[in-house]
Amino acid sequence: MMQNVHLAPETDEDDLYSGYNDYNPTYDTEELENDTAFQQAVRTSHGRRPPITAKIPSTAVTRPVATGYGSKTSLASSMGRPMTGAIQDGVTRPMTAVRGSWFYQSSFESPEEKIRQLEKKVNELVEESCIANSCGDLKLALEKAKDAGRKERILVRQREQVTTPENINLDLTYSVLLNLASQYSANEMYAEALTTFQVIVKNKMFSNAGRLKVNMGNIYLKQRNYSKAIKFYRMALDQIPSVHKEMRIKIMQNIGVTFIKTGQYSDAINSFEHIMSMAPNLKAGFNLILSYFAVGDRDKMKKAFQKLIAVPLEIDEDDKYISPSDDPHTNLVIEAIKNDRLRQMERERKAMAEKYIMTAAKLIAPVIETSFAVGYDWCVEVVKASQYVELANDLEINKAITYLRQKDFNQENEFAQASSYADLAVNSDRYNPSALTNKGNTVFANGDYEKAAEFYKEALRNDSSCTEALYNIGLTYKRLNRLDEALDCFLKLHTILRNSAQVLYQIANVYELMEDPHQAIEWLMQLISVVPTDSRALSKLGELYDSEGDKSQAFQYYYESYRYFPSNIEVIEWLGAYYIDTQFCEKAIQYFERASLIQPTQVKWQLMVASCFRRSGNYQKALDTYKDIHRKFPENVECLRFLVRLCTDIGLKEVQEYATKLKRLEKMKEIREQRIKSGRDGSEGPRSRREGSASSDSGQNCSASSKGERLSAKLRALPGTNEPYESSSNKEIDASYVDPLGPQIERPKTAAKKRIDEDDFADEELGDDLLPE
Repeated sequence: MMQNVHLAPETDEDDLYSGYNDYNPTYDTEELENDTAFQQAVRTSHGRRPPITAKIPSTAVTRPVATGYGSKTSLASSMGRPMTGAIQDGVTRPMTAVRGSWFYQSSFESPEEKIRQLEKKVNELVEESCIANSCGDLKLALEKAKDAGRKERILVRQREQVTTPENINLDLTYSVLLNLASQYSANEMYAEALTTFQVIVKNKMFSNAGRLKVNMGNIYLKQRNYSKAIKFYRMALDQIPSVHKEMRIKIMQNIGVTFIKTGQYSDAINSFEHIMSMAPNLKAGFNLILSYFAVGDRDKMKKAFQKLIAVPLEIDEDDKYISPSDDPHTNLVIEAIKNDRLRQMERERKAMAEKYIMTAAKLIAPVIETSFAVGYDWCVEVVKASQYVELANDLEINKAITYLRQKDFNQENEFAQASSYADLAVNSDRYNPSALTNKGNTVFANGDYEKAAEFYKEALRNDSSCTEALYNIGLTYKRLNRLDEALDCFLKLHTILRNSAQVLYQIANVYELMEDPHQAIEWLMQLISVVPTDSRALSKLGELYDSEGDKSQAFQYYYESYRYFPSNIEVIEWLGAYYIDTQFCEKAIQYFERASLIQPTQVKWQLMVASCFRRSGNYQKALDTYKDIHRKFPENVECLRFLVRLCTDIGLKEVQEYATKLKRLEKMKEIREQRIKSGRDGSEGPRSRREGSASSDSGQNCSASSKGERLSAKLRALPGTNEPYESSSNKEIDASYVDPLGPQIERPKTAAKKRIDEDDFADEELGDDLLPE
């Protein structure tokens, strides 16, 4: 091997690097700009020829090539100087680490190679843009799309210089423009997106670009430009051949939805009917029902519902995922596919179908038949005869829930059937506490409280921890007025269920019935510590404090109750009366105005508003309010009396008109009373009713309920027809009074306002919570 190693002789006095700087002046790159022949060659096709790589002066590629036989061949430099590592005159030239200049490598790179690299970069940018969009980074996706567009234009110019225009990659241009338009649309830059789509659509070199008018229609739909959306949808539909059936169906569905948004239900119906006849699907069927519902066509609603039920789900049955044998391999496969992506898609499709069917049934049930119940029964029967049999039970439950929301409890009171099922349960297992409790519930509903108590006692003997039976026997003792025994039951239950709002309320209610308000208040305080936003419990506390004469505390709890539930008319009336008592008539106005909104047909609330304006000295506002009341209630005598008096004192010309109307109404009232008296002479009933009517007309406007009578007594501070306009004697305000209109800490509102009532709890315990196990 040593024969192949050549060492430089130590006594050689020749310069080893001689000739290194000798080179052909042709390769003097510093003077290329001034070389006329070189510049002319660059401008002509001759300059576009690829360079001959063998003549490129480079020291990095001219090493001697060794063979397997130990011979060595050196490559001579084209410039006449020895190459690095070559043997010259028997002496081996030393090897160096100097590489060739980058200028030569880059300047003479093939244009086709540059184009390929740039094309690769454009594809990468498009891909990165799509990935960023899928990850939710819309801004980055748009930047990548713009960058891809810029580089693609550079690529096109370079291709035009090297090749003919026919060789331009149109597919790449199309993908870049489409991605850019999509990213503009995703970033809600609709004008730029439409402009980019127009560039694609108008270019005749792009095949099938016309279908992108669907995307343009979608943008116009988002901009609520419905006429243009329909125009572009139809243009796209004309350019898509009939063989693409699925695409045409989707476009027609978009057209139908747009017609619904514009209120053109007849055109929408035509679109959806065509879809359901060609390729029925769930969305089109549901939209068809909505369209028929909008035009009020009952028969067509029924037919559309039947079409929706008949849409095939095209999913596998659940039995497919149940192993038919004990084969471990089969079980392993079934376990693997039981929750795979395909199975999840099937579940989602089924859930969507059930949602559409349930929503459609709830929508059309009240209108397709003479009553809600008959319509719902028709929907249930149709569902039972379809592939969605399991939805029939859900529809029945929804029907019952609808009755509960409408407070129509009698619709579901099938006591005979409930009693027969309860008997079957008891006969099958006499020692089952749930069966005995439900049997007691049916007896309780029929009013036989003694017998119901016996069933509850038997349930407790079989299971002393049956809280439902213990609670219900407490309610039963309350109905029997055995308050001590009822209190014992609820106190025992309280030791088991420490924070039960129902139990706390029942204890407080029993103490109230036992005329022990202090204990009732104490237990209600515990109740609002558990449910601090319960408006009913707060108003009950206010009522108890009011009965004890503590107006300040009563006001605090009534006001808190009003904050959480501002539609309780009793609370509103008490607050209005409280402000009148404390000589703050201006603040009472807002409560009576709210009461008039809740009960717009009750004239007394509007009269209270006018009276508050009058007492506060705002006579013009009071006059306008009385005039407005007279327009709404022209036969109200009280309103006319105040109008006559106000117009007289102010000196208005309308006084004569109102006086004439008042006189005519009073005469009609007198004639009506005489007829009643002559028809029922000597009866006490009519006389008491006449007295109540007269009291109402005299300006008191009291409610008929006992609580209403107590609360309306507070409103008697308002002046009657013969009282002066000035406010009565000033009263000192309680030192503990708190202005409700002052700074208040805003409390978060609860999602639902639960109202606690004895009958509500009875219904809860006698209903869903006591079903057989």
